[in-house]
Amino acid sequence: MDTATIRKKLHDYIRTADDKKVKAIYTMLEDTIEAETNWWEDKRIVSELEERYRAWNTGEEKGYLMSDIDKEVIRLKKKRASK
Repeated sequence: MDTATIRKKLHDYIRTADDKKVKAIYTMLEDTIEAETNWWEDKRIVSELEERYRAWNTGEEKGYLMSDIDKEVIRLKKKRASK
């Protein structure tokens, strides 16, 4: 079974599982979840974000407004639908 299928099955299961089962699953994975959730404590991630911000702020990298991204997504969806 591929990872995408496993993710979907887990997502569907957790969405419909009773509270006791959800809490049990969380307890088993809590350390991993917390480590991944606290990204601001990961020096590698923080360093990457700071570098990207610096590059954007100095003009080395271009940034995009969310409204521009939304427009482009709509354009691409229309293009795909017309094929």
